[in-house]
Amino acid sequence: MYDVLIIGCGITGAATAFELSKYRLRVGILERENDVADGTTKANSAILHAGYDPLPGSLMARLNVRGVALARQLCTALDVPYSPCGSLVLGFTPADREALAELYRRGNVNGVPGLALLTGDEARALEPSLSPAVTAALHAPSAAICSPWEYCLALAETAVRNGAELHLETAVTGLYPTETGWRVETSRGELESRWVVNAAGLDAQVVHEMAAPRTFTLHPSRGQYFLLDKSEGDRVGRVIFQCPNEHGKGVLVTPTVHGNLLVGPNAEPVEGDDTATTAAGLDFVRGTALRSVPSVDFRTVIRSFAGVRAVADTGDFVIEEAAPRFLDLAGICSPGLSAAPAVGEYAAELMGRAGLPLERKASFQASRRRVRFKELPEGEKARLAAERPDYGRIICRCETVTEGEILDALRAPIPPRSVDGVKRRVGAGLGRCQGGFCGPRVVELLCRELGCSPGEIVQDRAGSWLLARETKGGKTDV
Repeated sequence: MYDVLIIGCGITGAATAFELSKYRLRVGILERENDVADGTTKANSAILHAGYDPLPGSLMARLNVRGVALARQLCTALDVPYSPCGSLVLGFTPADREALAELYRRGNVNGVPGLALLTGDEARALEPSLSPAVTAALHAPSAAICSPWEYCLALAETAVRNGAELHLETAVTGLYPTETGWRVETSRGELESRWVVNAAGLDAQVVHEMAAPRTFTLHPSRGQYFLLDKSEGDRVGRVIFQCPNEHGKGVLVTPTVHGNLLVGPNAEPVEGDDTATTAAGLDFVRGTALRSVPSVDFRTVIRSFAGVRAVADTGDFVIEEAAPRFLDLAGICSPGLSAAPAVGEYAAELMGRAGLPLERKASFQASRRRVRFKELPEGEKARLAAERPDYGRIICRCETVTEGEILDALRAPIPPRSVDGVKRRVGAGLGRCQGGFCGPRVVELLCRELGCSPGEIVQDRAGSWLLARETKGGKTDV
């Protein structure tokens, strides 16, 4: 019998598991994919928003500001790439200046620190690449960027180290109330739990309706992005927004913690988890971004991609006990990444008020470190390679990722099961050639460590096979 079963291990589920693993509870996490962070969490803007956009009094407003403050501490403690770069929201027209004044007002009510309204010249003094058409801006120094999938992995891995049990490739197929809580039917059998937490992302409405009548509707919204080479990584030093509208926070131009430039997203309704990119969508992103930063060189694009977020028709996060001991964490769209650790705190608080015993562990381990070989001083690199020769073998040339780092990931509490799983953990395949050089070596290491054949290795999710059959050598049928 579990005390709490969490359905979904994106950033919301991982943050909730992290928080609950501080207590003397048996916590389980059910994730239908073969890895954590394999939905919206792996395909977003990687922004920790300051918190001026949500309406005062909303859950979004409260949890965004608290979550960003927690993120700074957590990313340091858990060794997650993080940069407190700040952000600018640009205005071009008199109407935009009014919108910026409203965001400034909201931000002050929400408790966002250090907000300032700037003239166009003051904004360009901070960011010289901004368009000369910019007439005003809102500066938010508390905004930051991070690596969202590494953030999620770090939270989940820390939860597992502290006793949480992660069940991958375990889809929930049914929920049935019992005298003591819930019987949870999955693709791998039945489980019993006193509490169920619904952090299923795009599937949160489906999971909710297994336990309670419909009280909200989720509308999937797709955002398309360009990832540019590191030669463009210094084009701006802050997150550059335009004034938000009814479709969201708009197309942004931002550095990444890995040294690239990210541009996007648009916002378009889709059915389900449709992460296709389109010429029309990317053309819109390109044209809109150039209005903010005209000098962005789109000839340096190394990848385009899309992510889908779940937007609730309530206009706010859906965080409530929808049935006895069944807690929804649904509609966690932007600023969901920013709010995640505060959502986890709030979830634990709600369950505690409803009777879940929250007794702190004396032995909770709240730190984590991993080797990033390319960032080490030369003397430390030499020492480490002498101790472990696998650290002296470069697998990914673009990102200078060593065999030792990949082996560390494959032997960690939540090892990768795919080529993209390795990329999300150590960066192999994240660079200019997008895995063209290191891909076969990564497959080789996966096979060796997982004890499987190349034909069993997937690019990312189950079924994304890399190899179909042997075409050269070996036996042939006659």
